[in-house]
Amino acid sequence: MATRTRLAAAVSLAAAVSLLTAGCTADTHHQTPGPRTAAGSPNSDGTPGRADVDVYGAELSITDAVAHLDRSGNGTLAMTVRNDDGAPEHLGMVATPDGGRGVLVGGKSREGNGSLSTAGILLENGTKVTFGGTGPRVLLHHVRGITSRHTLPVSLQFGVAGLVRLQARVTSS
Repeated sequence: MATRTRLAAAVSLAAAVSLLTAGCTADTHHQTPGPRTAAGSPNSDGTPGRADVDVYGAELSITDAVAHLDRSGNGTLAMTVRNDDGAPEHLGMVATPDGGRGVLVGGKSREGNGSLSTAGILLENGTKVTFGGTGPRVLLHHVRGITSRHTLPVSLQFGVAGLVRLQARVTSS
């Protein structure tokens, strides 16, 4: 009897988690590379290294996104992320072309802004976090897909804002 109760509880929990996360993984919102207009509607100026998100209560600004890569495609992704969405946010995943994934490394602090947990890199409300240097980092390995404009398409997965795509500028490291 206890086994059936545990099984029923596990199935119920799995169904609840599935329903709760279904909305978090959909890429159904708008994001814009470039500044927001006064009303928060999309506006694009095509600026590499920048994306602004203002949807579903999530308000993020990603600026100065630069992939520092060597000839083998190894290096880091540096950027600044400002979180003004009223709630803590987490950067959970970074993807590059051809199935590449960045490795998230937390900042110096084990807790608080820029720290790494199972949810990703913490971005507290009303703050900005600079990736690179002594802050959190995104390590890149064997990256491919650099464009002729010397940019790298990057997808950032956030817990609240969802999937954000941008073009990071590429420099030699």
